[in-house]
Amino acid sequence: MSNAITDAPLGAHLTDDGVRFSLWAPSAESVELILVGHRSTPDTIPMERKSDGCWHRFVPGIGAGQQYGYRVHGEWSPENGSRFNSQKLLLDPYARAISGGVDFRADIRAYRSDAPHQLDLNDSLGHVPLSVVVANTPAPTPIRRRRPMSETVIYELHLRGFTRLHPYVPDHLRGSYLGLAYPDVIAYLKDLGVTAVELLPVHHFVSEPFVALKGLRNYWGYNTLSFFAPHAMYKAPGMLADQVTQFKEMVSALHENDIEVLLDVVYNHTAEGGIDGPSLNFRGIAQSDYYRMGQGNQSDYDVTGCGNSLNTAKPMVRRLIQDSLRYWVKEMGVDGFRFDLATTLYRDENHHVAHNHPMRELIDNDPELADIKLIAEPWDIGPFGYQVGAFGPRWSEWNDKFRDSMRDFWRGQATGVRELATRLAGSADIYDRPGRGPHSTINFITAHDGFTMRDLVSYDVKHNQANGESNRDGTDNNRSWNHGWEGETEDESINRLRRRQVKNLMASQILAVGTPMLVAGDEFGRTQGGNNNSYCQDSPVSWVDWRISPEWASVRSAVKSLLQLRSDHPALRRTDYRYHSELTDADGEPLHRIDLTWVDVDGNLMSPDAWADDTRKTLGMYCSEVDEAFLIYFNAAAVDIPLTLPGTQMGRSYAVAWSSCAEDELPPGPYLSRQALDLPARSVLVLRADVASSAAELAEWLAVEQTARPDTQ
Repeated sequence: MSNAITDAPLGAHLTDDGVRFSLWAPSAESVELILVGHRSTPDTIPMERKSDGCWHRFVPGIGAGQQYGYRVHGEWSPENGSRFNSQKLLLDPYARAISGGVDFRADIRAYRSDAPHQLDLNDSLGHVPLSVVVANTPAPTPIRRRRPMSETVIYELHLRGFTRLHPYVPDHLRGSYLGLAYPDVIAYLKDLGVTAVELLPVHHFVSEPFVALKGLRNYWGYNTLSFFAPHAMYKAPGMLADQVTQFKEMVSALHENDIEVLLDVVYNHTAEGGIDGPSLNFRGIAQSDYYRMGQGNQSDYDVTGCGNSLNTAKPMVRRLIQDSLRYWVKEMGVDGFRFDLATTLYRDENHHVAHNHPMRELIDNDPELADIKLIAEPWDIGPFGYQVGAFGPRWSEWNDKFRDSMRDFWRGQATGVRELATRLAGSADIYDRPGRGPHSTINFITAHDGFTMRDLVSYDVKHNQANGESNRDGTDNNRSWNHGWEGETEDESINRLRRRQVKNLMASQILAVGTPMLVAGDEFGRTQGGNNNSYCQDSPVSWVDWRISPEWASVRSAVKSLLQLRSDHPALRRTDYRYHSELTDADGEPLHRIDLTWVDVDGNLMSPDAWADDTRKTLGMYCSEVDEAFLIYFNAAAVDIPLTLPGTQMGRSYAVAWSSCAEDELPPGPYLSRQALDLPARSVLVLRADVASSAAELAEWLAVEQTARPDTQ
């Protein structure tokens, strides 16, 4: 372990005359640059050490496309945390592109498999990936405007799986960066109403050994090998390192259509696993300077469940992460990041969660990251790892309480409607803090991890046998309901109810205060056959199947209409927690209605007794601006519920703006104030209220109403 730090440029930098290489390895005794080409014997070039722990070398006459690696010499002393082994060819941590894969059957570990404390002398060259020098190319087309979170609709997708089976994408582009950039694909996203795609990890990653040896492959990508290189497998056919330019082309195409690009990033651990894992880069360069180590530096201190944890208490780890974020924003054009297991980034040298961590200060105050979106998965598996609500004003967070509450409500397992109201109103109990607001909550019900939305209403239990772990992997806390039959069925009554429940769930996350996140294919019934942990399924299990039945196409149309409704009406996109405030007109006169409040089935505001009723399964949500208002009913009851609409102050009349019901279940209206109707079982009903925009107009309406109803006192 070393105290040396540097601000020198790191990585391979192309010049007119050659390439300048720089590697930070402060405890190494010597470093060799290995240039790999078409010749049978690679070129070995000694590096020169500087006082800041960096090793440098300028090599003239080479350029873009040059493949290389490092051999790092130093002490082999596992008992002291030192694991240098010059027989292992190592990647450049700052490499902009990677070529080749990992052969887990080869001797790629630093130690002997039969003697873990002894050095393995077998050369790993030819069995591990190589770094690639990348040409300097222009940054992608910038986005015209980065939307505020209140106007954002996030669409989580897997870059390969989204277009792998797409019928309109040419075969050679399917599953690639250029596949996502294909016009028909972007047209679909725009038509649906997506404003930002959140890509599952595209930093170059590899499989875990136990997955690869089963003949499977890491599909999700949460096993990063290089934090600067786009994943090579997502490249369409082309030249070496074309993944860099193709990624930029993809970003440009999305930006030209006003779609932002968010990356799911994994700065909490690396693909090297624990100390028994392969030596691919960090482990062989400066193990104790990159990883959290246990007592005596003889083992990893793991708070991620993945074998290792990057140690952001170390300045050079913080610099690595900051440099990577800056690179993806400035050079690759991305608009934001979702940080996997984000709590890990804010653990101090004693592995405790520190809210004033220097890593947070770096990210929050970096001018180059000032206007990008920052989204936290606000937990890890370490002590006090659950940090929902603890991230700062710059951040949004995955809100698991929203997810669980909505699942419970619609499967009939909620206790009353108090929790439902809290989540629909933006989870102010969690996020109403200085500098925070509705932008802080990412409202999601499904994600890559877990059931798809169709499977959520089709399975009571997981079915992960294809993963090769005897169905032991994946959560058992699904909060799902199969509606009477486990899995697919030909019973159309069950299928109709399942599709209706998907619409109900979609409406809940799209109409709730905060930022909705949808998962690719949920809008038209994508299924994984009950697999709730498809991390190793690079197969039709996980790929989006674009053969959409007419029945599910109608669900997709309903979701599109919901997103359009949200986009068109500010009343459905609140930006603050200013609830239960009486609205006034342009002259400051009261309009006698409230910006956001809750309505009982009798048309009156919810009473304390109504809130205390644990059997209640129906709630009305009233959202209002000066010139528009919506009344949204959520009914999880298994029976129709008689209701009476509110009085004229909240709306002179009401028209159906959207409903999860069948067309023949509910007349389209308009309905008059105080009119009675039956709210269909297990449904969402969105009514647009005709409201007065001035106190004078409201007075006229009330006078007419009084005349028409002389018995009203």
